[in-house]
Amino acid sequence: MASRTLDRLAPRAREIVRAARELLEQEGPDALSMRRIADRIGIRASSIYEHLRDKQALEAALISMGFEEQAELFTKAVHGSDDPLASLAAAYRDFAHRQPHLHRLMTERPLRRDLLAPGVEAAAAMPLLKATGGDLEQARAFWAFAHGMVVLELNHRFPPDADLTTTWRKGIDAFHGTS
Repeated sequence: MASRTLDRLAPRAREIVRAARELLEQEGPDALSMRRIADRIGIRASSIYEHLRDKQALEAALISMGFEEQAELFTKAVHGSDDPLASLAAAYRDFAHRQPHLHRLMTERPLRRDLLAPGVEAAAAMPLLKATGGDLEQARAFWAFAHGMVVLELNHRFPPDADLTTTWRKGIDAFHGTS
C-alpha cells in the first residue's frame, strides 16, 4: 500500500519509519526505542535525529500511516454498503485485530495532531461522518462504541462465552434506533 506520509519523507527517514513499523508490528509500542530502530538498519541511534526530529515525530509518522490505511479501508467498506455503520464497524474491528500494536499506538495516548500528516485524521473519519448523515456527535458516539468494543476484545475483557457478534450487532442496531 502506498503511503503519502512516507512519500513526504526523505529516503533515510522512510527507511527509519519502515524499520519502526516492523518493530511495532512484531513487539508493540513499548519496543519503539531509537536504539532498537537504529540497530535494525545499521546506524547509530543519534543519527535518527538527523532525519526525524524526535520519537514523537516518528510515532506521528506511524500514526499518520495508520490513518491513511484506515481511510482506504473505511472508504472501501462503505462503498455500496446497505448498512454503512455495520460495514465501518467490521472494518475497524478487522483493522484493530490485524494490527493491534498500531491500533494501540494510534489510540492509547494523547494524539499529537500538530505532528500528523495533513488531512489523514479527517480522511479516516470522513466515511463515518458520511454514514451518520454528517452528524458529528453521532459519528463520535459510534466511534466511541466501536473503539470501546475493540479495546475490550483486544484486552480479553469479555467472558469466554460472550457472543461478540450479537453484542456488536445490538450496538450497531442501537445507533439505527432498532433492537
